[in-house]
Amino acid sequence: MRRNRRVKLVATIGPASESPEMLEKLFEAGVDVFRINMSHASHELAGQLHERVREISARRKHPIGILGDLQGPKFRLGEFEGERVTVAQGSEFVFDRDEKKLGTAKRVFLPHPQIFEAVEPGHTLLLDDGKLRMRVTKAGADRIVAEVQVGGPLASRKGISLPDTLLPISPLTEKDHKDLQFLLGIGVDWIALSFVQRGQDVEEAREIIGDRAAIMVKVEKPQAIDDLNAIISSADGFMVARGDLGVEMPIEKVPGLQKKITRKARAAGKPVVVATQMLESMITSPVPTRAEVSDVATAVFEGADAVMLSAESAVGKYPIEAIRMMDRIADEVESDKGYEAILYAWQTEPLPTPADAIAAAAHAIADTVQLAAIVCYTATGSTALRVARERPGLPVIGLTPIPSTAHRLAVVWGLHSVILEDDPSSVTDMVNQACRIAFDEGFVKAGEGILVTGGVPLGQSGTTNMIRIAFIDENGEPVASS
Repeated sequence: MRRNRRVKLVATIGPASESPEMLEKLFEAGVDVFRINMSHASHELAGQLHERVREISARRKHPIGILGDLQGPKFRLGEFEGERVTVAQGSEFVFDRDEKKLGTAKRVFLPHPQIFEAVEPGHTLLLDDGKLRMRVTKAGADRIVAEVQVGGPLASRKGISLPDTLLPISPLTEKDHKDLQFLLGIGVDWIALSFVQRGQDVEEAREIIGDRAAIMVKVEKPQAIDDLNAIISSADGFMVARGDLGVEMPIEKVPGLQKKITRKARAAGKPVVVATQMLESMITSPVPTRAEVSDVATAVFEGADAVMLSAESAVGKYPIEAIRMMDRIADEVESDKGYEAILYAWQTEPLPTPADAIAAAAHAIADTVQLAAIVCYTATGSTALRVARERPGLPVIGLTPIPSTAHRLAVVWGLHSVILEDDPSSVTDMVNQACRIAFDEGFVKAGEGILVTGGVPLGQSGTTNMIRIAFIDENGEPVASS
C-alpha cells in the first residue's frame, strides 16, 4: 500500500481513536505514525495500543511507526485557600517552601526546590499556560518575590513555566524512567523526549535508550533554542512543539522558529515533525478554519517531514475527517506549481562523506535520466535518510530486512519502506529484487527506469558505495541495467 503524498501524517491516540476499528480507519485515511502520549496512557493501555498498531501493520504489509511520548517534568503550584484566588496586576507575589499554609492572593507554596536554586532577579515566571506573568525581584533558597505584570484568576495546582531559567534537572523524571523502560520493552520505534534544554540532556537519554529506539526531541523550551546545534547533533529527529514554545516565548516568534528548526533538521538529514493546534477547531467541528488550512500548508511547503494531530485525533469528535483533511491539504500543496520552487529555495551542500555523495549523485542522476523512483537498500536507515534529505522530486523506496528500521523510517519525508523477506545474494539479485518491488508496489511501469543504491560487500551497514540504473519490462524484470 503506497501513499501518493510525500509529507507524513502523525496522529495521537486517545479515547476517540484507541479502538482497533478506529485505528484501522485512521490508517486507511492516511496515518503513517501513531503517537502514544504517556501523560495520559497507562502501561496496560500503551501495550494494547502498540499491539493493535503492529497487527494492522502486519496485516496490511505496510510499516507503521509508533512514537512513545514521555511526559517530562511538570512544575505546579501548591493549593490555594478556596481552590482559587485573584492575583492583582502590579502587586507583589511570593513563592515559598511553607507547605503547611494554603495559598492566598499574595503567596503560595512552590514544591520544587530546583526552581529556588536556579531562578534569578529579572527572570520571568509564567503561570497557568502564560495567562499570568510575573517578574522576579528577589530570589533566595526559600523565598521568591515577584512583581505581577499580568494578573487574573489563579487556581490550585496550575502550572508554572520559567522561560529565562536553565533548571538543573534531567528531562527524565522517575515516572519517565518507568515509562521509558516499558516503551523500550514493547518495542516502540521513536521516543519523544520532553523538556530538553541542552544537547547533554539528549546524551543522557541516549545512554539509557541505546539503539533500541530513535530519539525525537520536542523543541519546547527557549533554552533548547539556545543550544539547538548541539541538540540537532545529538538527536535522531525533532518535534516543533509550538504549544509550549508559544507559552514560554513571545508567540510571534514561533513561526520563525518553526522555519529555523525545520531548515536545520533538513540540513542535518534528520526528520522534523510540526505539531500542536494544526487543525484545532476540528476537535468540535467537521471542517477546519481557513487559517488552520494555511498553517498545515505552510509546514508542507517548508519541507517538514511530518505534520501531527494531537487532541484532534485523541479526543476530538472528527478524528477521521481531520486526517482526511490533512491528507487533502498535503496532496494539494505538493501538486501546486510553486511547490518545488519553494521547497528548493533553501538547500545545503552535501557533507564530504560517501553517503552524502551517493545521495546527491542519486538525486542528480534520477532527475537527468528522468527515472521513476530511487530504491535504497539500507540496514540502519542512514542511506534512505540521506537520499530523503535531498528532497528528490520522485519516490524513494527504502528496502530493509530489519522491521524496526522500516518502522522508524515511516516518519521520513517521501520515503516508502518495504521489509525484505530475504537479503539479496549478489548485485544482480539486488537490482532484480529492487525492480520487482518497485513494479509490484506501483512506483514504476513497463519502460520506465529506477535507480538502485546499495553497499558492497552485501549485508554490511555503512557501506553504501554503489549506484545502478535499471529499466523495467512488463513483468517487472530489468531489461537493461548499468
